[in-house]
Amino acid sequence: MTETERLIRAYYAAFDAGDRTAMLALLTDDVVHDPNQGTRRTGKPAFAAFLAQMDAAYAERIADLVVMVDATGTRAAAEFTVLGRYQRTDEGLPEARGQTYTLPAGAFLTIRDGRIARVATHYNLPDWIRQVSA
Repeated sequence: MTETERLIRAYYAAFDAGDRTAMLALLTDDVVHDPNQGTRRTGKPAFAAFLAQMDAAYAERIADLVVMVDATGTRAAAEFTVLGRYQRTDEGLPEARGQTYTLPAGAFLTIRDGRIARVATHYNLPDWIRQVSA
């Protein structure tokens, strides 16, 4: 296993553990975050605010994690399944009633100086809306 793969696996393990401090420690100070169909955020404070917003509305964990790393170790992709519960209504989305969902997802990551410098997450929003609206 490469250092980059270890880094990405540690990032998702911290996510699963709900350890946002550990997640943030694995990011560069100027991390770029491109959330699915959302506005780009730059920097750890913006990323931390996003995590707080997500934690208020969703309880999620990652399953079936597969990590792919390029030969340089500076670019990677992760494919996974999000197992979640929609616990508080998020602005502009259907009403939350504790619905559960299973959502295939992926992320593209850029690595710099042993830390994650960019995270771009992608999933099928219409599929998620269908699941929580059923």
